[in-house]
Amino acid sequence: MVSLDNAVIARITINGKHFELFVDPDAALKYKLGQKPDLNNVIVVEEVFENARKGDRYSEADIKKAFQTNDINKIAEIILKKGEVPLTTEQKKKMLEEKTNKIVAIIAREAIDPRTGAPHPPQRIARAMEEARVRIDEFKPAEAQIEDVLKELRPLLPLKFERVKIAARIPAEYANRAYGIVKQYGIRQEEWQKDGSLIIIVEMPAGMQGDYYGQLNKLTSGNVETKIVK
Repeated sequence: MVSLDNAVIARITINGKHFELFVDPDAALKYKLGQKPDLNNVIVVEEVFENARKGDRYSEADIKKAFQTNDINKIAEIILKKGEVPLTTEQKKKMLEEKTNKIVAIIAREAIDPRTGAPHPPQRIARAMEEARVRIDEFKPAEAQIEDVLKELRPLLPLKFERVKIAARIPAEYANRAYGIVKQYGIRQEEWQKDGSLIIIVEMPAGMQGDYYGQLNKLTSGNVETKIVK
């Protein structure tokens, strides 16, 4: 449990009245994100305030009228679910960094440079995002922000989203182990040969080709035949 000095104030407005609660910033954020920590670890002061900084409290009757209960845990649930929980500077920084990294990873995995047909390295994408001053919403899902990010990146970085089909012939001695890898990429067709070898076609975002080839070559010590299927 954090000290009162390190707590943040969660707020909700009901029927024009403001209700405030001191909460642990990290535990409250986990609750907002659906992780449901023990509310005893979220609530710092078991009091509902009109103005938490000044220590102004509501009467039990006012609280009961607003929340239909005087149970502090049930009140906390309502405030955390429906109210506002401010982020600390450190929380904002961490969430923004994590969301940015996820967006970079998606673009690096699924997009290619149309001039070369190869994916852009994550570092190049991150630099372009900085140069374009792309604004990331730490609360919005990364997938939902991709289109807006691409609009800002394209003047600086040629990008093309496409999928590829890759056929591979894997020798019998590697086939069973390789199957566990290739199925992660999306199997479109497979054919086990009489000699135990495996012919397989997978479909994936073009930016994932490098990783796929790398894994197959490592597993088979380079004894694998691959080709792009049109």
